[in-house]
Amino acid sequence: MSASHQQPSPELFFETANAYQRSACLKAAVDLDLFTAIAEGCSEPAALASRCNASVRGVRILCEFLAAVGFLTKDGDGFGLTPDSAFFLDRNSPAYLGGALEFLLSDLQKAGFDEFAAAVRKGGTALEGDGAMSPNHPLWVKFARGMAPLMTLAAQHIAGLATNGRPPSKVLDLAAGHGAFGIEIAKRNPGARIVAVDWPAVLEVAEENAARAGVADRYQTLPGNAFELDFGNGYDMALLTNFLHHFDPPSCVGLLRKVHAALNPAGSVITLEFIPNEDRVSPPAPAMFSAVMLAGTLGGQAYTFSELRGMFEEAGFPANELHEVEGAPQRIIVSRKQLGEG
Repeated sequence: MSASHQQPSPELFFETANAYQRSACLKAAVDLDLFTAIAEGCSEPAALASRCNASVRGVRILCEFLAAVGFLTKDGDGFGLTPDSAFFLDRNSPAYLGGALEFLLSDLQKAGFDEFAAAVRKGGTALEGDGAMSPNHPLWVKFARGMAPLMTLAAQHIAGLATNGRPPSKVLDLAAGHGAFGIEIAKRNPGARIVAVDWPAVLEVAEENAARAGVADRYQTLPGNAFELDFGNGYDMALLTNFLHHFDPPSCVGLLRKVHAALNPAGSVITLEFIPNEDRVSPPAPAMFSAVMLAGTLGGQAYTFSELRGMFEEAGFPANELHEVEGAPQRIIVSRKQLGEG
């Protein structure tokens, strides 16, 4: 049978219908500290059960599931960590991502998809009010505490772009969250002062991170709604990281005009976004991200580069460059108020 006439298979259907099982097993393993226990030298079910305060049967079945889907290896009766699991799921690793599940698998995130058919009919979230976009929503504290390790690679890339050439001395970090992006710039540039905008409880997390990074004396907070606050002026650079996708184009353009007014004449904006190709179905991660926004926001989506470039141009930024971030699902746009500025 030729490749173009393959036998139909229900494999994708069952993988997708049962995808919640992977999420549940991963969360259980993180809650039990299973990956950390294996990193510490426990490998067989009996030892893992004792270390994780669980049953031998339960641990064995959980480990076999995780080995089947690629999080663990199995040799005889013992289980080991894959390189990715050792790097990201051992609680003692500086790149530990387990905390991100508090945000990614939160009840509110899942509730948006429980009502996804209603969101498709409506064209926006079916959750009450604005969902997580309501003012001071506690979900964003979970985001700030759990998601910073996922942003390390992008933060380093952004800091490299920001400090290459003429480093900024005053940076506006919008929807700063954990603060990783502005903090990384401050670490690399001793002359940089960061002004971070977000909800008050979220900014407490960013301030903690700035203190740990040794840049607290150059880290200022501006609590409130980014669409309503007076940012002031005199900024050399603004950061817009994982923010524009929450809003419809007119709202984005309105915010960008505010940012434009706050920047110096030669100022620039660095934007981090899930940016699909122009076909809107590739690469998979940014292409699928629009569904997350449909489930949880009134008008947000993952925008293509041409769509984002159009918004920036409408707001007064004529120069817009797209940058890839190897190993990350997001892309970066550098936008400038003046043509020819590098």
